Amino acid sequence: MTSPLQSPFNAPEQLLAYKSLSQVLEGKPAGAYAVGPDDSVLSALQLMSDKGTGFVVVLDKGKLVGVLSERDYARKVELKGRTAKDTRVCEIMVDKVVSVTVEHSIPQCMAVMHDRSFRHLPVIDGDRLVGVLSLRDILKEIVAHHERLIRNLELERLTMLSSGASSY
Repeated sequence: MTSPLQSPFNAPEQLLAYKSLSQVLEGKPAGAYAVGPDDSVLSALQLMSDKGTGFVVVLDKGKLVGVLSERDYARKVELKGRTAKDTRVCEIMVDKVVSVTVEHSIPQCMAVMHDRSFRHLPVIDGDRLVGVLSLRDILKEIVAHHERLIRNLELERLTMLSSGASSY
């Protein structure tokens, strides 16, 4: 039995580590915008509008019990002929929340978001919500990581050339 060919190329994260999720979250306001399950959808929409976001977490006594997005509102309230004022968050929230821990990596988060078609991903540490990563946060870190990687490779190449070492 032959073994599969090993790639001679390293993945970007093997050459230079991505920032940890804790480091990425440090660049954002602490926590997440939250509503309660018994709040009206209208109050959740008002919070989203005030904060310039399209996503809130739903906390019950400090515990993450759901998430709510503008899409949930559009599909489960407006398109069903309901009103935001008379609909409670718990009636339309996503209660099977997919989250990651602070130990997950940026590529793992990207994979989860891509595979599940998510734009937001709650991050937990134990049973405590520490923040929410958006697709924009993930893409920003991937671009910054690749810029750092390219810069490091350029410096390495310049060092090799200036030291008189031959690349042949």
